[in-house]
Amino acid sequence: MFKTIADTADCEVRSVIRFLKANNVKPAGIHRQLVEVYGENVMTDGMVRKWVRQFNDGRTNVHDEARSGQPTVVNDGLVAKVNKKIRENRWFTLRMLCDEFPQISKTVLHENVTNRLNSHKR
Repeated sequence: MFKTIADTADCEVRSVIRFLKANNVKPAGIHRQLVEVYGENVMTDGMVRKWVRQFNDGRTNVHDEARSGQPTVVNDGLVAKVNKKIRENRWFTLRMLCDEFPQISKTVLHENVTNRLNSHKR
């Protein structure tokens, strides 16, 4: 049994997939070897098949594609905190929330309060 390698970069795993695919290893065999070396949570069999297909279609880059836009600071944990603040004080104002959560813009807070939390509906 191999020693499990933890904390791998996605591009490392994709490089291994590309290498094994070039050696004519079937997707199921690639997945089995990945799990042996990187552990159970490395990548699903379906994702391995997706990457094998992409490499078959001519992809050579193992790195993530560039994405447009700015990453959001709003996540489920932050939404839960905003929701908790609103529940603590039903007479909240957007200004009060902006003071409580300075890392979130007023526009984003407003959108999340009205769209995600449905606080504007009574």
